Amino acid sequence: MYIAEPSSYQYRISYKESAVVWKLSSYFIEHIPFKQQPIIFYCIGTDRSTGDALGPLTGSYLSELSLFPYQVIGTLENPLHALNLEQRIEQTETLYPDAFTVAIDACLSKRDAVGHLLFQNGPILPGKAVGKELPPVGDVSIKGVVNIAGFMEQAVLQSTRLHLPFEMSRMIGRALQLAHHRQKSECVNDRYNNSHYANPWNKVRYPDLGQTD
Repeated sequence: MYIAEPSSYQYRISYKESAVVWKLSSYFIEHIPFKQQPIIFYCIGTDRSTGDALGPLTGSYLSELSLFPYQVIGTLENPLHALNLEQRIEQTETLYPDAFTVAIDACLSKRDAVGHLLFQNGPILPGKAVGKELPPVGDVSIKGVVNIAGFMEQAVLQSTRLHLPFEMSRMIGRALQLAHHRQKSECVNDRYNNSHYANPWNKVRYPDLGQTD
């Protein structure tokens, strides 16, 4: 869990925005090397707090996709949280020392940012919102603003309605799934030099995402 200043992130978009899954997938294609193996998704959080469940909800969604070939760490069944994060990351880095890593976590922020999905190149500091010192995680990071920061953060997380983290986790999971399939489709087109049939909608369109100032 992290306290986010939305203006510090490269891109943000509301989970309710029209075509949010497509827009997010376009940005993910540009910044996550899906052609590279391995890629590891660290889905951080706990099922014991509704506000902090975004990560494990996303992890469970991704791990149930039979055609999503990447390593997912952190699910509702086996959460990745403050008590086991360092140990599990060390184990994973030993097995996959050259992996590209994506961190996914919930965060708190300003009232008008609640419901926004945030993306940045670089790691996050999980646990910062509740005063925990944990190592930075992720070559890139995806966060969902689930509630308001500034007062009794732990209680705020506990009282957050599950509906918002659930819906946001589905947007993230579907966008990652779509990004993987879109890049795979582009690879097939490139392999057969079949540019006549290439789908022009596969092009990344940055204006679809709101850039933060």
